[in-house]
Amino acid sequence: MSVMFRPTILRFDSIDSTNLEAIRHAKAGAPEGLCVVAREQTRGRGRLDRAWESPKDAGLYLSAILRPQIAIEQWALITLMAALAVGDALLKSCGLRVDIKWPNDIFVHNRKLGGILAEAIETDRGPAAIVGIGINLRDAAFPAVIMKRAISVESATGTVPDAELLLEKLTEAIAGRYDLLSSQDGREHTIREWCASSSYAFDRRVRVSGISDTFEGVTRGLESDGALRVEIPDGRVRIVRAGDVTALRAMDK
Repeated sequence: MSVMFRPTILRFDSIDSTNLEAIRHAKAGAPEGLCVVAREQTRGRGRLDRAWESPKDAGLYLSAILRPQIAIEQWALITLMAALAVGDALLKSCGLRVDIKWPNDIFVHNRKLGGILAEAIETDRGPAAIVGIGINLRDAAFPAVIMKRAISVESATGTVPDAELLLEKLTEAIAGRYDLLSSQDGREHTIREWCASSSYAFDRRVRVSGISDTFEGVTRGLESDGALRVEIPDGRVRIVRAGDVTALRAMDK
C-alpha cells in the first residue's frame, strides 16, 4: 500500500456529486486519500460539465482527494495515472481488459465503460487534485438511447461484478500508480504504460474537436505533459491538450 495515498472511504447512499463532495472536504482541510463513494449521484458530472448518469447501485462512483508533490505542469498526468489504475482494477477484480481513449475514457469493444474527471482546486493547505471515477457496473447505469455507445461490466463479462472487490482493487491501484507517478522516473513510466495500454496512442486515425476548430489526423504518441500528438495531412504535428477525440474508421470522411 502506498505510503502517500492511504484510502479512507466516506460513503453516501445518495449525493449530488462525489467530486463536489470531495471538493468540499478538501477545502475544509481533508487529507490526501479521502475517497468519497456514493451509491447514487443526482448531479454526476463528466468532462466539459456534461451530465454523468448515476442511478443507484448501477455504477461505481468515487472521487479521491490528492495533494500532489509533483510539478504543477505534470498534473495533467494524474488523469492518465487514474485511467491506468482503473484498467488495473478491472483486470484484477473482473478479468476485464480495457482500452483507454485519450485522455480519460475507459472503453471495451469500442463502447464507453467509464470515465475520469480530474479537477485542480486551491485550498488553505495548498493546491489539491480531485479525481472522480465513474464505472458502469450494470446496464441500468445508462438510458437506452446510449446503449450503442456505452457498455457495462455486466454486459462485457456476462456477470454482475462485485462492487466492493472492485472498489478495493481500485484504491490499491490508485495508491500504486500515484506513488509511481511521484517517483523520479514516474512521468516517463506513466506515459510509456499509458501508450502501451491505449489503442489511441499511435497510428490511430482520429477526428479532434477542439475549442476553436475540428481537424483529422493520425496519433503519434504523447508529449511529456500527457498532451496528444496528432499528425495532420500536411505532415505537421498538432499538440492536443483539450478537446474530444473520436476514432475514425477507414470509410469515415
